Amino acid sequence: MPDPRHDHTVYIVHCTDAEGPLYESLEATFQRLADIFGITLPPSRDTLRKLQRGEMDLGGLEQDVARVVHPRLITYNDTWDKVDAMLERITSKAFRQAVPDSAGGGWVYNWCCIDHVGYETNPRRRDCGYHNIFDHYRRLIQETGSSDGLHFHFHPSHPSKAGHRSATFYFHDLKFYQVLARRIIDRQWFPSVNRAGLQTERPDSNWLLEQWIPFDISNMASEDLPSAQSDLGEGMSGDWRRAPNDWSVYQPHHDDYQIPGNCRRYIARSLNLGTRIGLLTEHEVRKAFERARRHGATLLSFADHDFRDLGENVQEFLGMLKQVVTDYPDVQFRYAEAREAMNRVIFGDYQEPTRNLLSVKLGPARRGDTRLLTIEANEPTFGPQPFLAIRTRDGQYHHDNLDFQTPWSTWTYTFHEDSFLWDQVDTIGVATNDRRGFPHVVCFNAKELTESTEDLSISAAVPLEHRR
Repeated sequence: MPDPRHDHTVYIVHCTDAEGPLYESLEATFQRLADIFGITLPPSRDTLRKLQRGEMDLGGLEQDVARVVHPRLITYNDTWDKVDAMLERITSKAFRQAVPDSAGGGWVYNWCCIDHVGYETNPRRRDCGYHNIFDHYRRLIQETGSSDGLHFHFHPSHPSKAGHRSATFYFHDLKFYQVLARRIIDRQWFPSVNRAGLQTERPDSNWLLEQWIPFDISNMASEDLPSAQSDLGEGMSGDWRRAPNDWSVYQPHHDDYQIPGNCRRYIARSLNLGTRIGLLTEHEVRKAFERARRHGATLLSFADHDFRDLGENVQEFLGMLKQVVTDYPDVQFRYAEAREAMNRVIFGDYQEPTRNLLSVKLGPARRGDTRLLTIEANEPTFGPQPFLAIRTRDGQYHHDNLDFQTPWSTWTYTFHEDSFLWDQVDTIGVATNDRRGFPHVVCFNAKELTESTEDLSISAAVPLEHRR
């Protein structure tokens, strides 16, 4: 296996939290200022412009307020037409190839797709529904024939069920499991790279991600944490104050995701452009190149949102890159898909699977409506058990635990009175990642299998967008 310490390359990973269009009324902008700073002002365009220029006396908060309402931050793509117009421009060959990387390659995007579901109110006019955002970007990748990445992004539900409110607790409801179950069964897809909503993790998400998703690009360790913004200070959002800030990739501690430990998954750092916290600077770009020179392969990532102008962020980054690369002629840089970058930085190379990892066997009926599903892996999986997704004939999606026969190798699931009766089941999906972060997915229709055979064996497929 190649040694990544001998690869003096900076792998540039542009992660976009793909959330679709976002609308914010003038009144809502001023309400945010009241929520964040306790400043109550009558909403007007004239007042907004004065705040943006720092022309109103706010008792020392002028610059912090101006940062929140900067035109770049509140000029939203509030319809899909606006998002698509931007995407057409920034995914063109001319834009991607404007500044080629060291190998002559063009710009690569990593679309981290959310499902807006579970809301009862939606004042920001988000595109709500399972797969809506995911399908949009999957289709974009197919139509452009690009090497862009398709990855995972998740926001926990707020207790109010309001679409514009944020939360950190993943178990307010079963949304996390619903999203994964539906992507497995409906789209034969399973994530290997995660971007945490609000770049925020806590013990519950640390443990949950550890079960299935090997790569996590959410570390926002930064000195740029403005305490005057009450929705961001004191670790309220994106708390990475104790995490590595040297562009190293680390395995987190079981009890503290911010420090290195013995967990299986890997966390990489990603700073922001086009927002108001944890901003990427030329100094940080230079740190990444210095690390690559001294220690080998380094992952440099920045993140943004598709409801703002991504092109402006790319141009800002390229401006910083041009200032740095001339000082590091011995360091290469590559625009990279996130899974590939993680593999090259951690393992030193990027090797696609040579065989399917999973096989699934359905045994014959035993007594009554009881069936036994056996899942086997021909090499150790990333997590302790594959993700089992079940769609019942009434259209409901479920996730359940497996029974462990041989850890990391063989599991079973019995369909019976205490789980699901076989005649209730419509579709079964099983998914896992291998330890290099390649997903393996098996889906099959229960009725067709029952009618065709009493003893079935199926092997997993590696979804096309997970291949390079």
